Amino acid sequence: MTRTLRQIFIDHPNSVDETYFEHMRFAGWFATRLLLAGCAALVHAIIPCLFEKTAGNMIKEMNAKLVSRH
Repeated sequence: MTRTLRQIFIDHPNSVDETYFEHMRFAGWFATRLLLAGCAALVHAIIPCLFEKTAGNMIKEMNAKLVSRH
């Protein structure tokens, strides 16, 4: 059982040189940004003059953070 818990909560964060809570924070930030970008894209789909570059800019920002990590 201990091995399984380690695999679930520890191994992946360690593989990206983070603690469980550091990884939780980054993944939570990333998920929130994805949701906001999706909402902006949905509004843009309905009303094209709104949020013309918002989702794209957010995705570029997220990509830059992913690339620059560790």
